[in-house]
Amino acid sequence: MRLAHMSWPDVPRDQLTVAVPVGSVEQHGPHLPLDTDTRIASAVARALSGVVCAPAIEYGASGEHEGFAGTISLGSGALEMLLVEYGRSACRWARRVVFVNGHGGNGPALVKAVELLRYEGRDVAWFPCAVPGADAHAGHTETSLLLHLSPEVVAMDRARTGNTEPVADLMPRLRAGGMLAATANGVLGDPVGASAEEGRRLFDGLVERARAAVSAWAPRGDGRLL
Repeated sequence: MRLAHMSWPDVPRDQLTVAVPVGSVEQHGPHLPLDTDTRIASAVARALSGVVCAPAIEYGASGEHEGFAGTISLGSGALEMLLVEYGRSACRWARRVVFVNGHGGNGPALVKAVELLRYEGRDVAWFPCAVPGADAHAGHTETSLLLHLSPEVVAMDRARTGNTEPVADLMPRLRAGGMLAATANGVLGDPVGASAEEGRRLFDGLVERARAAVSAWAPRGDGRLL
């Protein structure tokens, strides 16, 4: 069920769990679209059971990608404020709100916002669209997911291997100079062998974990559902 398609008399008070995709507008290599994170988060949110899916928050905290054209970042502080006011407003009529996060850089803002909302007595949580064993950015994992979810926007003829060093080894460069200091093409990983079949398997596992987490509804101290 999509919130944007409903009329206000059809929205019952204090009954709904609202799933809100949170994504980004940031580079994802030469072969994936700028809205990759939003596409993944939205697909997961729409696949949840027993929730109403709200329109996505399509901008996030992506400052580390600003060395690449097309990236638009709100910054972590602004995103935190947006999430707090969103949660306060939605909880006037929703029973629960879960932010379904598609971009790792949004994590600090989500933690702070959800901690405050929960302190204020609102039943809000967040779920990270994380894949165990995934490569870091625009590599095999995200490319496979997009080949499954939105194959028409993937330019596999432009896919090239990026920096495949362990992320832990890259962190000093990433902190000092952002993504551009670590990868010339915006990729951390290797998208060349990605496939829609692998993407379907990864997505099914992600949805299964998300459904279980929302069903159990046991937020950790930082507000995450796992």
